[in-house]
Amino acid sequence: MTETAVSPAPQPTAAAPAGPRDTPAVPSRSRASGGRLRALDGLRLVAALMVAAYHYGGRGGDVTTAWGSSPKDQFPTLHEYFAYGCLGVQIFFVISGFVICMSGWGRPLRSFFASRASRLLPAYWAAVLLVTAAFALPVVVYDAVSPSDALVNLTMLQQPLGVDRVLGVCWTLWVEIRFYALFALFVVMPGASRQRVILFCALWILAAAIAEGANEPLLDLVLMPEYAPFFVGGVGLYLVHRDRKDAYAWGIVGVSWLIGQHYAVQDLWHAPSADAFSHRTSFGIILIVTLGFAAVAAIALGLLDWANWRRLTVAGALTYPFYLVHEHLGWVVIHALHRGLGVGSAGTFALTIAAMLLLAWLLNRYVEETLTPKIRAALSRVR
Repeated sequence: MTETAVSPAPQPTAAAPAGPRDTPAVPSRSRASGGRLRALDGLRLVAALMVAAYHYGGRGGDVTTAWGSSPKDQFPTLHEYFAYGCLGVQIFFVISGFVICMSGWGRPLRSFFASRASRLLPAYWAAVLLVTAAFALPVVVYDAVSPSDALVNLTMLQQPLGVDRVLGVCWTLWVEIRFYALFALFVVMPGASRQRVILFCALWILAAAIAEGANEPLLDLVLMPEYAPFFVGGVGLYLVHRDRKDAYAWGIVGVSWLIGQHYAVQDLWHAPSADAFSHRTSFGIILIVTLGFAAVAAIALGLLDWANWRRLTVAGALTYPFYLVHEHLGWVVIHALHRGLGVGSAGTFALTIAAMLLLAWLLNRYVEETLTPKIRAALSRVR
């Protein structure tokens, strides 16, 4: 979710001397645009827009206050489709598995940590401060978290500490952080190689299945059975990107898809009910999960190299700050436009998306571009 789609030339590491199968030459397609997989940038924004559609029109709860009535009333037909937008998170996790494996290959642990921290923190800190300040305004109908909880939120550890969240979407960052830690510990630190990555994928899937069967909270916390298949599937697809004939990589992708769709259906399907906001069918859930895997696979295989527009790079840059701010600040904008100014539902939806994209651009331009290189340099400095 949070990494740019740049494909570095893989290198064998001193810790893991590699044979030909370990470091196959990255196909020339990955260098078609200076090493950037622009289609992956575009897919990330698509996933973020799916999540935004869910938060604005695909669920009940706090967004009802913004609209003045349930989104079911605002979008009598579309709300059923918007409800599937939450699956954008699973697509994000597949993309993250692909990109973290790509960016972590051949990189020392210090550099990997510096890259992750400098990429995540600037926009996140700005989003926490913006949402806290906005919710503290008397005209905003939502309550701000306490000052103490807001400060804890700056650490990104509010979830395990049981602190109120400033950003509703930050639970996914806690999932991402645990994935980064596992990947750093078992792949980056010893040195990435094809065999080590395959072993990591196999052991994580097996351990996650054991954790599910054991019903042990600590194992669930560390191994994340419901999300592991999506990250592992993305890692497998990066191996496919390196060598499309790698049977082990395709096996990892296939098993991950089979298990991932199971968890998606288990978590998001419910029986039809007049009292429910909407009904997600098992077919619809499986279809979207499959399309997410297929889209990343198409990028891995070079089938979307024609999508090489520079604007997709901008889309990738906007995705993370947009994802952070769109939910809560979007509700503030919806309330102001729809209930304050009387703008229609469709117009409010479109203008809110546009406003959040503009805010994301400002955060990228004036926060990320300023702080990211400084944080990366400070954390990368050898003492």
